[in-house]
Amino acid sequence: MTGRVFFYVQHLLGIGHLRRAATLARAMAAGGFDVLLVSGGAPIDGLALGGARFHQLPPLRAANAGLKDLVRLDGTPLDDAFRAERARRLVDLFETERPDVLMTEQFPFGRTQLRFELIPLLEAAQDLPSAPWIVSSVRDVVRRTASSVRVDETVATFAAFDALLIHADPALVRFEESFAAWDDVKARALYTGYVADFDPARLLRGEIGKGEVIVSAGGGAVGAPLLRAAIAARPLTPLADRRWRLLVGANMPADEQAALGEAAGDGIVVEPARDDFATLLRNSALSISQAGYNTVVETLCHADRAVLVPFGTARETEQADRARLLAERGMVAAVLPDDLSPTTLAAAVTTAWAGPSIRSFAPVDARGGQATVTALRQMVAS
Repeated sequence: MTGRVFFYVQHLLGIGHLRRAATLARAMAAGGFDVLLVSGGAPIDGLALGGARFHQLPPLRAANAGLKDLVRLDGTPLDDAFRAERARRLVDLFETERPDVLMTEQFPFGRTQLRFELIPLLEAAQDLPSAPWIVSSVRDVVRRTASSVRVDETVATFAAFDALLIHADPALVRFEESFAAWDDVKARALYTGYVADFDPARLLRGEIGKGEVIVSAGGGAVGAPLLRAAIAARPLTPLADRRWRLLVGANMPADEQAALGEAAGDGIVVEPARDDFATLLRNSALSISQAGYNTVVETLCHADRAVLVPFGTARETEQADRARLLAERGMVAAVLPDDLSPTTLAAAVTTAWAGPSIRSFAPVDARGGQATVTALRQMVAS
């Protein structure tokens, strides 16, 4: 056994954070680590963990798409008793595990609403006679709208960390483009490449999706506007004669799913999100999707052409920044959140269809899982 990893993750609205953490947990377990993935979000059925173990904290979620306020799953606001009990359970679990590595997903560069339990967790790690390596695992982009006070707080909290693993390809997206205090953290930072959440052995099997337009919206919690716009945009595009396949995430409300099915005409398939998404992308003529981390990585690895329609608010800029940076590099077309309409989406499809194939660019570095294993092995060995 290479060592023990205690990996904390909290998903608030969609399931992308948990999916990426599970992918990393599988890679670390396959690399010889004893991994405990500790999740604080809503339980997800069928989460693939490979050889990793899993622990579910008393779950909480975001109150709404603003992602600022936290509630229990039934919508009840958090109180001091709930916070204290969750923090106690988390610290007790950590002290029982006594890992070689403590890894936090996004924190302190995100998930600052969870400071009530993560600061005690960091203090518990530092108090151990043999302190573990403390590592922050982050995506390619963080919230750019954080105040200067919040950025300073992030840097101060990061003083307790030994390393920052940035799961991105710096040839495409650089962390410093969204994090203002890069100079204060770069000495402990390492780019791993993107973390790819797909099984290469399942690719290129069959003709499903051949020549189609694949429209997806992640977990579906905020995806209905994109799917509705796609139905209306189809006849306005040069791909109006192709089959359009709309994939509905499990978190989309049932009434919205039903409305999509009623609106879809001939040549449009509306169905649940599929496990063979990477194969659909590989076979498709064009992908239309939101700009969440996992979907974008799969798109860059497999799709021919793509349109990104990021979810975003005035506060949440991650997806919009990711889509903008890739569009500036000419790899995709993009429609910003406030601009989405059937007309703007059709225009973006036309642009992407006339532009270069994603495959004409240098392959994206998606070896983040193995690079993470290598980095942790070096830490533990030292």
